[in-house]
Amino acid sequence: MYRFLLTPRWVALHLVVLLVIPAFVFLGRWQFGRFEERSANSDLVTSNIESAPVPLGELARPGQPVKESDRYRKVVAAGTYDAQHALVVRRRPQDGHNGFYVLTPLVLGSGQAVLVNRGWVKAGATADSPPEVPAPPSGEVTVTGRLRPGETEENSGLRDRPGLPPGQVLLIDPGKIGAALPYRLVGGYVELVEQRPESPAAPAPVPAPDVGAGGGLNLAYGVQWWLFIGIAIGGWVLLIRRELADRKAKEDAGTPLEAEVSPR
Repeated sequence: MYRFLLTPRWVALHLVVLLVIPAFVFLGRWQFGRFEERSANSDLVTSNIESAPVPLGELARPGQPVKESDRYRKVVAAGTYDAQHALVVRRRPQDGHNGFYVLTPLVLGSGQAVLVNRGWVKAGATADSPPEVPAPPSGEVTVTGRLRPGETEENSGLRDRPGLPPGQVLLIDPGKIGAALPYRLVGGYVELVEQRPESPAAPAPVPAPDVGAGGGLNLAYGVQWWLFIGIAIGGWVLLIRRELADRKAKEDAGTPLEAEVSPR
């Protein structure tokens, strides 16, 4: 009765089912892994953004990279802006428009400073045209912002290149930028959230990161792939039962069975 399961067409079907099951298991586990990673990242970023500000010196020091666990921690620092060494960061779109980040060192004293991303300005008429940048306030200011690790080609996905117009960079890399400054930069940079005193004209604020659903889609995809396992096995069993039923009906009717029956 079950000898038909060894015919070439049925053997091919068995092999397909045996191949897709481990493939679906792998894809489901991969999606669940991505869910765990994104959920952990979402929890970390949300917690850091909502935390109370701490002095910058507690989390960032010259020559030391910012810890990944301190990404987006709110920090507070006081100093004076060094407008002479201000930079703009190319290729930073915001709200669907091309533009630049405005990067200005905040001199903290004791020969130290921190790069402050003061916000976003729209691009000029051409890619190499300097954008219009509101000047930073003079005198001492107190800034509150989100601490970010320095950018590299590896962690940002951006490729640096030489030959940019003066005052423009592609990466916010304190190590490279600090080599041309008369003071030491702390690791990482600060994304401005609040400034006292406020400036009458200032770049557009950089939005807080969108943590999204924390990997909810990955969880749904993982469940979906594992449901496909049940569908594959259920379909395989259904085809076998249907073939058995057809063969039994033919036997009862006295109809000769075909040597090979393709599965439906």
